[in-house]
Amino acid sequence: MTWRDMRCGEPRSEHVGQTLELAGWVARRRDHGGLIFVDLRDRTGVTQLVVNPERAPLAAETAHDLRNEFVIHAEGELVARAPETVNAAMPTGEVELQVDRLEIVSRSTPLPFQLDEENVDETLRLRYRWLDLRREKLQRNIELRARMVGIIRREMEAAGFLDIQTPILFKPTPEGARDFVVPSRLQPGRFYALPQSPQILKQLTMVAGFDRYYQIAICFRDEDLRADRVQEITQLDVELSFPDQEELFTLMERTFSSIWRETLGIEIETPWPRLTYEEADRRFGSDKPDVRFGLELEDATDVTRGSEFGVFANAEAVRYLRVPQAYSRAELQRLEEFAKEWGAKGLAYLVTDEEGEVRSPIAKFLSAAELEALRADPGTTLLFAADTWPMTSRVLGALRTRLGQELGLVDESAWRFLWVTDFPMFEWDADTDRWSAVHHPFTRPARDWEERFPEDPAHALAHAYDLICNGNELGGGSFRIHEPAIQAKVFDLLALGPDEQRAKFGFLLDALAMGAPPHGGIALGIDRMTMVLAGEENLRDVIAFPKNQAGVDPMSGAPSEVSASQLDELGLTIVVQEADS
Repeated sequence: MTWRDMRCGEPRSEHVGQTLELAGWVARRRDHGGLIFVDLRDRTGVTQLVVNPERAPLAAETAHDLRNEFVIHAEGELVARAPETVNAAMPTGEVELQVDRLEIVSRSTPLPFQLDEENVDETLRLRYRWLDLRREKLQRNIELRARMVGIIRREMEAAGFLDIQTPILFKPTPEGARDFVVPSRLQPGRFYALPQSPQILKQLTMVAGFDRYYQIAICFRDEDLRADRVQEITQLDVELSFPDQEELFTLMERTFSSIWRETLGIEIETPWPRLTYEEADRRFGSDKPDVRFGLELEDATDVTRGSEFGVFANAEAVRYLRVPQAYSRAELQRLEEFAKEWGAKGLAYLVTDEEGEVRSPIAKFLSAAELEALRADPGTTLLFAADTWPMTSRVLGALRTRLGQELGLVDESAWRFLWVTDFPMFEWDADTDRWSAVHHPFTRPARDWEERFPEDPAHALAHAYDLICNGNELGGGSFRIHEPAIQAKVFDLLALGPDEQRAKFGFLLDALAMGAPPHGGIALGIDRMTMVLAGEENLRDVIAFPKNQAGVDPMSGAPSEVSASQLDELGLTIVVQEADS
């Protein structure tokens, strides 16, 4: 049986006169008191069907029973629409199918929501995800994602990279987030971990001699969720031996240029600018700055070091934003509440009104020299954060992003890519009272730090880099440690004793001792890339079957309970914790 000669988005004026069979979903039915019009939809688009009871009485009887989302099969002649009925907004808008035969293939129960309905609750959408995915926006997003992945594969294979799959069931290793663990029935009391990334495994492919590896990898991180984060992610994973940073950066820039050109018709300017982590933090208060607008952070630490205003004089850092607007007291209170949400103790300000007068409760504590150094144009507000340097970055970086949107400073039509390089290698973890790796423990120290990072870990830099687009971190990578001696020093600094090193990473240490080439790479979030490409704010709108913010799948009910017999097989017992009184 032939279901269709074309898909619903394909008929054109050059096909007029042909007898066609089409199949799809009823998007809309309109009864004009004689003629019945049906918009027939599939993934490719919509074709209008016309059912004339004088031409096809049986088809007309069937058409009266149609409802939205019925699946139907139609046969008839493709004809040109009358000039006054042409729909220029539709690719198929110059033609319609005069139906001779119509069949209901599958009926639909009443719908929980209409596909063109706005502001449908996300939980309801996820509960009926198969229906939600029929919506035009999600069809477009999922298709865009598929096209993007196809372009990535083409570019990677053209550059000589091999697609190598790595296991999903692997060994728990510290990667920065909690592992999802899987109990082993055949090895009672022992567990696999779902990989947070294929980090160690892709390093082993380099040691094995596959000098160019890539994979579209599924990764799992048991962490709290938000709009731009999910527990089950897909990433482009790339690794190469004898790496050259310029070659890697050029490959990524070429791949992204192809994606944007072929999906959006936009040419991306390359090469991309580069900022060190220190410069990005100093200028923008962020390691993923949105450089589509200015509003850069300014430093008043030295200016206010001897100030009579104790908050400034005693702070490690005093930094501020010069905002081109004279805010009212109510607006300043709103901004202060926002700053407090990001950890600020308060938000000092100096407002220069349109007449050039300064108003602020702190002005009386500032000397004439300080006020002169902080002079601003009329109609300007200086917003201050006084705290540790990292806290001033955190607060003012978040405030800068918010004000850029509120004040319309962001060029929404622009695409601004950049590389952020030279990240810190270590950070002090006050909870565990020891150093931890900023990226991961296999990251190579920068060349100037290879010998001396144990002496000054607070300032040691890594050979690490992130790829940023419009304030979104799309991916990151590093060169890796291939010398066992350097890797051992890193583990020592991270307070991993010899026994723990062998237990967790013995196989990697053995591999590094058997002729490991220099190697490095990058991992890019496919979900995040699609979100940015599609202009979506919610990561779940570019994933076919996502979990909600609680990590639950409202459609299937996962995670779900398992039977007592399954638990017995696995040697597991459920311990119910009592809620705090």
